[in-house]
Amino acid sequence: MTDFYFDTSGDWIAYSVDQRNVWSKDGDWVGWRAFGDADVITPSGNYLGTIVGNRLVHFDIHPFRGYPGYPGYPGYPGYPGYPGFAGFAGFIPGARDLEPSDYDDG
Repeated sequence: MTDFYFDTSGDWIAYSVDQRNVWSKDGDWVGWRAFGDADVITPSGNYLGTIVGNRLVHFDIHPFRGYPGYPGYPGYPGYPGYPGFAGFAGFIPGARDLEPSDYDDG
């Protein structure tokens, strides 16, 4: 089953086919759910964002949870199709939409 993630405006930004690894809508591996919860960690171990319902948002104030290790490259999941538009999510306290610099793992 594919899980689609959107920004707060309702635009599709990412997806997961295994509920562990997260890919951008372009098919780039951007992170994984290293701790088994809603937090998404980049491949190098940095916090990327948190899944809130079907939204992937970034909390600027987020505790450091330690280095989770490297999971190994998950391979390419294939194109999941287009999920459409999710609609406006409203305000999520303390959260903002992901920016290109959040994906920068360098």
